[in-house]
Amino acid sequence: MMRVLLAAAAAVLVAGSAWAQAFPTKAVTMVVPWPAGGSTDIAMRALAEASQKHLGQPIVIDNKPGASGTLGPATMAATAKPDGYTVAQMPITVFRLPYMQKTVFDPAKDFTYVIHITGYTFGVVVKADSPHKTFQDLMTFAKDNPGKVTYATPGAGTSLHITMEQIALKGGFKWTQVPFRGGAETSAAVLGGHVVATADSTGWAPLVNAGELRLLVTWGATRTKNWPAVPTLRETGIDMVSNSPFGIAGPKGMDPKAVQVLHDAFRKGMQEPSYLAAIEKLDMANDYMNTADYAKYVLAKIAEEKDIIEKLGLAQK
Repeated sequence: MMRVLLAAAAAVLVAGSAWAQAFPTKAVTMVVPWPAGGSTDIAMRALAEASQKHLGQPIVIDNKPGASGTLGPATMAATAKPDGYTVAQMPITVFRLPYMQKTVFDPAKDFTYVIHITGYTFGVVVKADSPHKTFQDLMTFAKDNPGKVTYATPGAGTSLHITMEQIALKGGFKWTQVPFRGGAETSAAVLGGHVVATADSTGWAPLVNAGELRLLVTWGATRTKNWPAVPTLRETGIDMVSNSPFGIAGPKGMDPKAVQVLHDAFRKGMQEPSYLAAIEKLDMANDYMNTADYAKYVLAKIAEEKDIIEKLGLAQK
């Protein structure tokens, strides 16, 4: 009997070891819940390319925009097998949206968090020939013309929307959000004169650098490396920092061995020169957290987002 038990235990260990060595045996899909060409898409494609050689299999990008960046993760949570072959970029909207409207997912229960990666450089841009030369000019105009300043964002409930409303609340004025699906659309909207301004991540960088858009303010703790002449929110009198940090997760119930393999590959990819060069152009920081720390961070962030949504009066009734 003892021999049978020992043999069974050995078989389990061998099978587990073989599984760990085998995974992955095919391409891994990374869901990017934003349109192609935006800052998130550019960064995640660079990470996928840098990480796949460490994973030993291709990492294929699947753009699935919609619902302010939550459609992709929600679809993954509902339909993907927890076998490690499907993961998604996890925008902070995933932690926030359940407090704003009914959702089909619970961010605390329906995902397996793998690794934290980075955060954005956010900023507000206007057309190069706009009469608003500074962010103070824009806020003053908004105070004098309640609701008439329209600003584009990648969607309701995104950090761009929430931060712009926090700015208005702190400044004692109102402006009007116009939601779009991603950075390409928001830049086109301000260039075409459909909105006064755009609040977005650094997908606007080429247009700013080309002189077609004017960057009025950035939202980091310090001025950016790429646009050091542009003031921060704090320098304009709004004491806030907003960078919407994000990571990668899979559906709930993933095997810890698969999580470890994916974590290690992405961690090595984050150290590759090609990836570092890509995020430097976007003025994005390399903000690593391991699996355990990221999972703890998510729980704290969910509680924090609940508080913000309630204070802004955006919670679902």
